[in-house]
Amino acid sequence: MKNKLHSLTPAMLFILLFGIVSLFSDMAHEGASSIRGAYLSLLGASAATIGFVSGLGELVGYSLRYVFGRITDKTKKYWPMTIIGYIVDVLAVPALALVGENGWMWACALIIIERAGKAIKKPAKNTIMSFAASQEGAGKSFAIQEVLDQIGAFLGPVLLYLTMLFKTDGTTFQIYTFCFGILAVPAALTIIMLFVTKRKFPNPEKFEPEPKEYLPFKMKKEFLLYIVGISLFAFGFIDYSLVIMHVSKCFTGIASGLSETSSLVNSGTLPLLYAGAMLVDAISALIFGMLYDKKGVKALVLSTAISAPFALFIFAFKSVPLLLIGIALWGVGMGAQESILKAAVSTMVPKASRATGYGIFECSFGIFWFLGSWLLGALYDISIPAMIAVSIITQLAAIPLYLLSASKRSQPMRE
Repeated sequence: MKNKLHSLTPAMLFILLFGIVSLFSDMAHEGASSIRGAYLSLLGASAATIGFVSGLGELVGYSLRYVFGRITDKTKKYWPMTIIGYIVDVLAVPALALVGENGWMWACALIIIERAGKAIKKPAKNTIMSFAASQEGAGKSFAIQEVLDQIGAFLGPVLLYLTMLFKTDGTTFQIYTFCFGILAVPAALTIIMLFVTKRKFPNPEKFEPEPKEYLPFKMKKEFLLYIVGISLFAFGFIDYSLVIMHVSKCFTGIASGLSETSSLVNSGTLPLLYAGAMLVDAISALIFGMLYDKKGVKALVLSTAISAPFALFIFAFKSVPLLLIGIALWGVGMGAQESILKAAVSTMVPKASRATGYGIFECSFGIFWFLGSWLLGALYDISIPAMIAVSIITQLAAIPLYLLSASKRSQPMRE
């Protein structure tokens, strides 16, 4: 084992260590995501409120990334920005255990604080990763990190499932708050591993050679088309908080009236559904990340076409097998976007302004995620078929823009 570690390049070792940081981080906040929608509903929040808060959290978490991306590029303080963001992000999760029985407003505030922490860390984190990725291949590097990330996203919900399995005393509210308290353990491990990684690699920007001449950031057509495409995708991609709220209302309540397989879906097994989605996410990230290094943005076209119909399977039928298919397709969409979207930016934007590029891209993504989550949450209360149609159509509308972006990018090579 020791010889294998010595055989790793410094860049790959950094990618793996940073992936372990992401693993523990995702154990915390994805573990929380597996029950957050049901928790907010239990605290008294409506479907529209859950959709609004989920979207607002993403809006804060993504729109502020432009600001922090600019700050990161100007100061070059990659590690301080990453560390501050991680601390705010992961500590907001176990704090959900402290809200009162009717404290849905406090819970919503903590969700937004968690997303603000992500806004601080993400441009710096992704930029640091892109430096190492320049040595190992962008698609492959971000895919490896996403796989480790999603292992954590799988283990977090499983941890909560086991917690619910053994903690049978107390009300549902008390069990949920205990679960959020348990998530303080992976939150602490995240911070510890982050400092271990920083100590070993204090200057990760050295992985990527400095360009021979300064290349200022420009909104090239390929990048603009790409941003519009991923914004449409974000608009139509339904947040998991709304998915799990629907499942908790429409599947756990009718479980006894379905078939024996419906015993797979009850309040205790809700975290396992998310764990399964995260497992699919990890596999998809690796497959489509590797494919990106060979086919470029076209890999995102394929993943979008496969995952776009997930809402139909989840919301249109009261069938457990179709629900599982829908959640798996949702996981495909998440895995592809987490690996390919980051890798694409690293190949489109020059090193000196890459944090700004990530900030612009993620700001647009977040604004449209917010607007989509708000609209889709409202449509859920009015017309589920309309919500499904809007979700699928807007995601598929992104595909032509991905193809145009790929064609624009290849034009300079022909000229």
